[in-house]
Amino acid sequence: MTDSAARADDWQTLVLGIGNLLWADEGFGVRCVEALHARFEFGDDVRVMDGGTQGIFLLPWVRQARRLLIFDAIDFALEPGSLRLIEGDDVPRYMGAKKVSMHQAGFQEVLSSAVLAGEFPDEIALVGVQPELLDDYGGSLTPAVRARVEPAVDRACRVLRGWGVRFVPRSEPLPDGRQTGPSALAIGDYEAGRPEIA
Repeated sequence: MTDSAARADDWQTLVLGIGNLLWADEGFGVRCVEALHARFEFGDDVRVMDGGTQGIFLLPWVRQARRLLIFDAIDFALEPGSLRLIEGDDVPRYMGAKKVSMHQAGFQEVLSSAVLAGEFPDEIALVGVQPELLDDYGGSLTPAVRARVEPAVDRACRVLRGWGVRFVPRSEPLPDGRQTGPSALAIGDYEAGRPEIA
């Protein structure tokens, strides 16, 4: 293994956005990692990842992480747009209770499998939002939830700093979502591409 390959695998902190961009507020977690990555630069010891709905395929990433921060839409039974920070042992319970989609069942399985393997992160936190609308195929975030993306990023930054993770603001923020996936999924292009409903 080359030195550069070794460095590429030598990371300890995973920031993971999970959810489905195609189902309205289900896309909250992915939009949060996009916003975080657009605003800040991280060192080689951090991975910022759009986990989408990959479920069990995220297990190798979770098993390697010493610190795991998750963004997701969670049914807290609160007002739409309510933002909550959950830390430590409470995180797996929230990932499995009152599921708003199948990806949460898959991710709860990931966390359980990491526990059974004895490779669960030392630190874990969830920044979650109460969704307003989920059954709008092709829809984007509702205004109440979209307004919580930047506050969620700010809250995540406080958690990361508390863990000793270092990052710096980008000298120039990256363009609208283009840093994590195809430009067609960037929120501006995605919303513009949705046909008008008569």
